[in-house]
Amino acid sequence: MTETIDAATQNRGFEPARRAEALIEALPYIQQFRGAIVVIKFGGNAMVDAQLSTTFAEDIVLLRSVGLKPVVVHGGGPQIGELLTKLGKESEFRDGLRVTDAETLDVARMVLVGKVGRDIVGSINVHGAYAVGLSGEDGGLILAKARDAALGFVGDVVEVRPNIIERLLAEDMIPVVSTIGSDESGQAYNINADTVAGALAGALHAEKVVYLTDVPGLLTDIADPASIVARTTVPELEALIADGTVAGGMIPKVRACIDAVTAGAKSAHMLDGRVPHVLLLELFTNAGIGTMILPQPSPDSEDSP
Repeated sequence: MTETIDAATQNRGFEPARRAEALIEALPYIQQFRGAIVVIKFGGNAMVDAQLSTTFAEDIVLLRSVGLKPVVVHGGGPQIGELLTKLGKESEFRDGLRVTDAETLDVARMVLVGKVGRDIVGSINVHGAYAVGLSGEDGGLILAKARDAALGFVGDVVEVRPNIIERLLAEDMIPVVSTIGSDESGQAYNINADTVAGALAGALHAEKVVYLTDVPGLLTDIADPASIVARTTVPELEALIADGTVAGGMIPKVRACIDAVTAGAKSAHMLDGRVPHVLLLELFTNAGIGTMILPQPSPDSEDSP
């Protein structure tokens, strides 16, 4: 009996011709990036939305399956705040950073390493035993120092020692990194996830570092989605910060991108984590999506994925 594809199925984009075109479009990108390290910072709405978390895990496993080496770095600010509230502890913020006393640090470690990290590992490992969870304290991965005594145990990255990540990647595993670092005495610090992703990408000389955010990318007018900058460079970003075009909450994200490519990553990408499969759209399609940041302009940058 001959089966036919009904019109409703075709309208959903499942007809063979369109599927084949998508695969053919992805092929040169898959070939180019085979064996490349890609650091992905996962956070924001995508982390707390069950469906987006599922599609994120699928994307990460697909990247591994076609020969890339993904490394996931995650935050967990909303989850930390939620648990602190349940415990009756009020959060205090200074310049957008949570003041972290010893009790708050214990909660942050519990949430990031014991809950959020485990959830991400579990969602990836539904598709195979690929993911391994660790924190910046493991194997001396992230050497940290206090940012400001007034903030308590909020840290900055002093050095990344990526040996443990490199060993996991050599075994085709997917590292999932919680952003707790420690100093030489063993004192732990909670570190901004954007900062850790950039520092880790630089230390690994990653092909790309990808920030999944709650905005479509870098906007020159935060109120106008059409003002998105598709491609830019570190000098151009520095100029946008200097003239005030990039301001407020966008500055830390842009600084993380600048630091990543300055430290050794080949490119940084700001993507809207609220879009399902946004990683695949950026990495494996001609149009791309979001904002791509390069160290310097290059003659062939317009043709480079």
